[in-house]
Amino acid sequence: MGKQIRKWILGCMIILCIAGLAGIGKVNDGVVIYSSLEEYRNEKLREMLEEYLPDINVTIQYISTNKGAAKIKLEKSGTDADILLAFDVQSMELIKDELHDLTRYETRHYLDGLNPEHNKYRVWERFAGAIIVNKTRLDTMNLPIPERYEDLINPLYRDMIAMPDPKSSGAGYFFLKHIVNEWGEEKAFDYFDKLYPNIKQFTTSGSGPIKLLLHNEIAIGLGMTFQAVGEANKGADLHIIYPPEGSPYSLSGIAMIQGRADRPEVARVFEFLYRHFTFYDKENYSPELVFKTQSITIPNYPKHIKYGNMKGLTSAAIKQDLLRKWKY
Repeated sequence: MGKQIRKWILGCMIILCIAGLAGIGKVNDGVVIYSSLEEYRNEKLREMLEEYLPDINVTIQYISTNKGAAKIKLEKSGTDADILLAFDVQSMELIKDELHDLTRYETRHYLDGLNPEHNKYRVWERFAGAIIVNKTRLDTMNLPIPERYEDLINPLYRDMIAMPDPKSSGAGYFFLKHIVNEWGEEKAFDYFDKLYPNIKQFTTSGSGPIKLLLHNEIAIGLGMTFQAVGEANKGADLHIIYPPEGSPYSLSGIAMIQGRADRPEVARVFEFLYRHFTFYDKENYSPELVFKTQSITIPNYPKHIKYGNMKGLTSAAIKQDLLRKWKY
């Protein structure tokens, strides 16, 4: 009798162990979103998902766009991600073979020419940049306000500038791509050689320069416009300066991993993101135009923005080539 009880207990333990191992890496059969949005935008998304889809367990994992794309390129359909949010379009192009066809998600409300013909992702946002200055810091040091890219190589600004690293940040890459497009590759890299002594930090994320400006660690940042406006509206003495060549920008996208649309909970979360949260996000956080009927309602946001030459923006091959040459 005792042996039978011990066998029964042992059998139960084995079953429990197997069940536990099967659950590793899963989130209660919920939905996993790899998001490159800033944490405050991810937090709002969590809040809205809990309100509108309370029956679905959604995990939002922040990951930089380049790391996320590299992870999916390696893991392919074995990735734990179901949905990709705000990955830059170069990364989306790099992993498009791992993405679900989104033909059924219409594009008539988008500005013409933004979405790819292969339908493996839909554009999420246009994020643009400018020269952002902490005017109080410059005034304190009796330094001039720069008006163009060329001004930033002035030795007066040594260790006073921050720029996102193009190897880890979509914003960093669009500054690099813009200058290459406007000046040619040789002149552009010669410029970065001269700019390098004035750079205090190449930040890992696009929001890094704004954070350093707010902490008075730098006086000038190559940063994202919507973040600068948001902080200025809270009282920060930040000023936005567009170079004569125009505002550099990039596009990010939203996608589903191949085969995940068959899961009803994944399809429902994607529908919510695509048909609801994207409009909330533009109205409250990232307002640069991607939709035909979109209007900018954020106070003090620049109007009639002149965008720079971003030819070849979506090419993953061009991006890889430029990043191989980036040595800083």
